[in-house]
Formats: sequence, structure tokens, C-alpha cells
Amino acid sequence: MDKSEKFWNKSANGYDKEEMKDRDVRIKILEKTKKYLKKKDNVLDYGCATGILANEIAGDVEMVYGMDISSKMIQIAKNNASKLDIQNVKYTHTTIFDENYKSGTFDVILGVYLLHLLEDMPKAMNRIHELLKPGGLFISVTPCLGKRSLTGISLSFFSKIGLIPSLKTYNISELEGSITNMGFKIIESECLQKRGQQYFIVAKKN
Repeated sequence: MDKSEKFWNKSANGYDKEEMKDRDVRIKILEKTKKYLKKKDNVLDYGCATGILANEIAGDVEMVYGMDISSKMIQIAKNNASKLDIQNVKYTHTTIFDENYKSGTFDVILGVYLLHLLEDMPKAMNRIHELLKPGGLFISVTPCLGKRSLTGISLSFFSKIGLIPSLKTYNISELEGSITNMGFKIIESECLQKRGQQYFIVAKKN
């Protein structure tokens, strides 16, 4: 078990409570995501955590596949889906590079509060591009704090000394450039919250 999984396993029990402190932003994310979903869609929620978003969109699509590196997050997600009697969500403790995920499988891939945590974003974005069907959508939400912001500097320091997982401090132009360089066309980009510079981005596979 690597450091990141240990961190997220420790965080799992309090994750839902912490995430829902920002309820207004969560509602915006859900509403904006649903606009891009169709009943026939197969969706991959990459880094699904406890399944907050996956469970909420299950009624709008054919199937949702939630994956996360944290075994405890996945167990909570499964329990939550069971309590809600959601039948069309499958949660798996794995990574995006799992060979069980085949090329051109998904209509939509979600990456909510994920990209800044990836050690190798280009490699992951290449895999996302591979897994999407032609014209498929990648929907992400990412804090774009920048390297020079006070918060960005603080988070980088805490990451370097091991108090929090490895993270990247992108600004919005860097993030959009990284996405388009991997074969995507950005069709929506909006700052959901000025505090934290949280950007909702929808990118279409070219």
C-alpha cells in the first residue's frame, strides 16, 4: 500500500462530511455534470472516493463505474449505493490503468478534484483519451491555485514534507493547455468558486 492510499484510507470515514461543507459548489457540480449526460451513457468516475457524485448521477445514465485507489473509500461507496438500492453502479478498488478497462468503452469520464493529485497527469490523460469513445467527454473539477498563491505555496510545502499527498499547483492556462495537448477540445471552462479557484472543465475527445 503506497502513501497516497494510506492517506485516503485514513480520510475515508470523515470524507463525506468534509466534502459537503461546500454544499453549494457540490450542487453546482452535479447540476452542470448532468447537463452532459444521456440515458444510454456508460460513465467512469475516476477517483470516485465515497461515490458521492456517482450515486447521484446513476439515475441519469445506463451504468456508472467508480474506481479509486483507496479500499476504504470504495467500501463506503458500495455501502452507500446498497443503502440507496442503486443497481447500476459498480465500484472497484483499482487504478485507471487496470487492463479490465478496454479502449473506447466510456461515453463520459469524470475526474472531480483529481487532476492536481496525479503524479503523472499526461500519462493519466492519455489513458483517459484511450478509454473514451470517439467524441466522448472528460468532465473535471480542479482547484487552480497557481504556484505563487499563498495557498498554493502552503499546500506545496505540506505535500513536500509528507503531511498531504503529492499535488500540483496549476493555474488555469496550464491546466487547459495540458488537457488540449492530449487530444481534447475544451467546450466549457468555468470558475465555480473564486475562493480556491475551482474550475469546472468539459473536454471532448478529438
